[in-house]
Amino acid sequence: MNESKFKITEKDDEICFTNPDNFMAISDFTESDVINTVENVIVTTKAENNDVKSCIVQLMDSISYFKNSYGDVEIFTFMSNDVVLQDFAENLKVLNSEKGFVDARINISHVICINRRLSQNNLMKIYRDVTKAKAKYFASLNLPLHIENILNTDDFLAVLANASGECSGINDIETNIEEAVEISLEDAFERLDLTFGILDYLVAEGILIGDLVEAGMELLNGVEITEELEGKMEAQIIHALTDINVIALIMAAIRTEDDLTRIREIDDSAHLYSDEVLGMAVANQIAGTKAVLNFRHYIDVKPGIIYGLPPIMEDVFAGLIAGCVSKIFEE
Repeated sequence: MNESKFKITEKDDEICFTNPDNFMAISDFTESDVINTVENVIVTTKAENNDVKSCIVQLMDSISYFKNSYGDVEIFTFMSNDVVLQDFAENLKVLNSEKGFVDARINISHVICINRRLSQNNLMKIYRDVTKAKAKYFASLNLPLHIENILNTDDFLAVLANASGECSGINDIETNIEEAVEISLEDAFERLDLTFGILDYLVAEGILIGDLVEAGMELLNGVEITEELEGKMEAQIIHALTDINVIALIMAAIRTEDDLTRIREIDDSAHLYSDEVLGMAVANQIAGTKAVLNFRHYIDVKPGIIYGLPPIMEDVFAGLIAGCVSKIFEE
């Protein structure tokens, strides 16, 4: 491990990386020329022009970061998040944002400092590898769509190396930088408390608890629809959504629905009946045989939001509603 040539100056509103012998920097910073030889690299909340000479600058709303070190490589992970985890009901949480999911942002950005001189080609290779590693990691998460749409829309990346000294290769770097970046992303999600539950995936599909209550009430004949009855239905739906088996079946439907659009052999859903198997399994898990019988009624009529859902989710949520309606009338 080489003695570090750069130093870090921290303030509440900025962090400055300084190398008296200059950095060779590749970045997509707010104020940079993609490839720069500079003495200072600054991440700041100051919108006005920075007085520091020979620098590249990235603007952020606030400064929040952590560092992971691997020999000659230091990875600084910057986090910006408009989303918070809120209690929805007992044992159920949901991600929300005061800005709404059009204007909200979650950005996880990096400044990677490599304490050695590298060729421009090697520096560019690391930049490309990090970009690919981030994209691959996020794709693997299968995030709810409304979260995926606001993730890393304004992120930044800078890879810095020494601009002076003997040029060296990257094969002997003590860590795999791509793996190190993935670790930093996992750490960032944990620090930001970004976990995802069944309600987040329902929101992504445009399914609200109120819509499910309304669909459940629509087929009740000879029963007065009161606020008390709607309250019982809502409570039962919420309770069902804490059942790990119900959650597993719903997620199976969501994932299968998405995957089947990419399967070459699936060109006709007329002969598909596994969706009904999933729907009946949900109904049975909630309220047994009676719910399975009611399931057929709900899937035939397709009340409310059920009508607009794709085939597999249609059956699963019909099963959820049939199960919850059956359950509340058992009492």
